[in-house]
Amino acid sequence: MKTSSGKAKGRALQQQVVKSLRQYYKLDNNIESCYEGDVQSVVMGMSAEDIKLSPLGQSLIPFNIECKAQESLNIWSAIKQAEQNSKDRVPLLVFKRNRTTTYCTLKFNDLLKLLTQNE
Repeated sequence: MKTSSGKAKGRALQQQVVKSLRQYYKLDNNIESCYEGDVQSVVMGMSAEDIKLSPLGQSLIPFNIECKAQESLNIWSAIKQAEQNSKDRVPLLVFKRNRTTTYCTLKFNDLLKLLTQNE
C-alpha cells in the first residue's frame, strides 16, 4: 500500500471519530457555545494526539484519542503511543481495518473509574 493510501485510511477514521463525537456531544455550529474546533482531526504525521479537543471538548471528553486504521495492527505499540501522547488524560485507542467495525481499547482501571463516575 502506498503511504498516501495509508494516510487516507487513517484520516478517514479520524474524521469518523470526530463526526461521531460531535454528534454525540451535540458539538456543532447550531449551538452558540460550541464551534467546529471543539473536536477536530489533526494533520496526519503530527506527533501528538489524533483528535484535538478545545477546553470545552476536554471538559466533556475525558480521553486522549489515538486512531489506527491498519490491516495488521501491533496493538501493544499502538497502546504505547496512545499512552505516551496522553499527558494527564485517559489514553484511548480507536482502531479498525477494512470492512470491519471500529473498536476501542483503554486500561481496565480507567474503564472502572469512568463507570464509577457515571453511577
